[in-house]
Amino acid sequence: MDVLVFLIPIALFLGALGLVAFLWSLKSGQYDDLEGAKWRILDDDDLPEK
Repeated sequence: MDVLVFLIPIALFLGALGLVAFLWSLKSGQYDDLEGAKWRILDDDDLPEK
């Protein structure tokens, strides 16, 4: 039971850290362009110039 005194605050800290990281990714625009990735895969950048 004594170990719970350490594990519960550590779990709460890690959960809060994950929440802060997720909110930071929302604010920095990580999820703004959801359509662009599927179109960028179709671009042929590795084709030689004619």
